[in-house]
Amino acid sequence: MAMFPARAAESFDFTDITYEKSNWVARININRPHNFNAYSTPALQELATAFEDASWDDSVAAVVFGSEGHRAFCTGGDVKEYQAEYTQKPRDYWKYMSCFKAYIESIINCSKPVIARINGMAVGGGNESQLACDLGIMGEHAFIAQVGTGVGSVACGGSTQWLPIHVGDRRARGILFLNQRYQAFTSLSMGLVNAVIPTVKGPDGEFITKFTGDRVYLADWNTDPWDQPFASRATQEEITKAIKGKDGYSIDASILDGVIADLCDQIVHKFAECTRYTKAQVNYWKEASWHATVGHARDWLSIHYTSLEPHEGMTAFVEKRKADYVGMRERAADPNGSSEFLWGPYAKTCGACGAKGMPRQFEHCGSCGAALADKS
Repeated sequence: MAMFPARAAESFDFTDITYEKSNWVARININRPHNFNAYSTPALQELATAFEDASWDDSVAAVVFGSEGHRAFCTGGDVKEYQAEYTQKPRDYWKYMSCFKAYIESIINCSKPVIARINGMAVGGGNESQLACDLGIMGEHAFIAQVGTGVGSVACGGSTQWLPIHVGDRRARGILFLNQRYQAFTSLSMGLVNAVIPTVKGPDGEFITKFTGDRVYLADWNTDPWDQPFASRATQEEITKAIKGKDGYSIDASILDGVIADLCDQIVHKFAECTRYTKAQVNYWKEASWHATVGHARDWLSIHYTSLEPHEGMTAFVEKRKADYVGMRERAADPNGSSEFLWGPYAKTCGACGAKGMPRQFEHCGSCGAALADKS
């Protein structure tokens, strides 16, 4: 009897992801398009289970990791879940980070090459997810961005560790500090992905982006020099129309999937053990930076969730307003202000009932309702 019997993909009772296995390839997709494929806590657990199964199944040679729809590959954690659950119970964020850590490590530790099928924006933890993969193939309509410093978090679930490896220290700092968007061909030139594929079709049903030299896509393995790769190129306006399905424009992933199928076929026709150990070797810098920092990150983030920054940043996101960044800085700069507590530090004592720890900005006791003195 086999100690690790292979399981049929359909035998898993997944709700937030889809999982398929056929012809030596496992396909794992986040199935939350209604939420721009942001992963929930249950989704992280399902993803880790699927990657472990694909890793152990000897009938799988390669794993394709993508998502449903064409608007988003993954937008990271579900900010609404963060705001509703983890800003209320920061100790549970430590547990959540344990789930996230297991998910990321299931990609890194997968014994098969994992190809990120970036069929839409990869934002925040979505970029960290594709960075965890071995290869990244990106549709031209997609973009990559980090958002941590804008929503009250830190991108230390892979991006602070791996962006310097991929794009260099200065570029990594720019991506992490400024939270700008990097379009597909820029992402390719920076080393964030391996290939960019035309995906935008015009009203005539033809792909708009075409290349010189009879190529059908741009890849980092196109090593021969050429001055002008584009014979024609989709504009940002055309990309936006295609994503929204307006004016006859559309997104077509057929070339994207063809390129990924070819890569999977190339992997199938290599030796399995040599491929597995090659991955283990090239993982050295990725694993060294990850294991040196992720435990610290898990604890710091769970403590940070007790403070005002994530409360303001994620509440602003949910309320669809701009976060009060300058107001937070003004509170910190005020000698009598506080940027750590919503209503100031727990400094007052009620003279009427003796309740302690009333926030400094409270004018009345939260226990008995009596007026609080200005100083306590």
